[in-house]
Amino acid sequence: MKTHYIALIHKEKDSGYGVSFPDVPGVTATADTLDEAIHEAGVSLGFAFEDWQGPLPSPRSLDQLRSDSEFLEWSADAVIAAVKPAQNLADAA
Repeated sequence: MKTHYIALIHKEKDSGYGVSFPDVPGVTATADTLDEAIHEAGVSLGFAFEDWQGPLPSPRSLDQLRSDSEFLEWSADAVIAAVKPAQNLADAA
């Protein structure tokens, strides 16, 4: 079983970094730096999954996502990262 989710990290001029997950709609993160964005992405996933109702979303591989036309559009100007949900949220936050 995969333990990470593909994240799309966008940066707009004069703003911070925004992170979204194609396989986990509605879960996002923001940060001032790319490193912080990747960290916050894991924390956001961990918090979202802590109270998730029902089975967790199945993460697709990058190859699977690249066959999705919406993903290709969303990822055109994004940094793509593999993010693992944070486990110890007291330390991660």
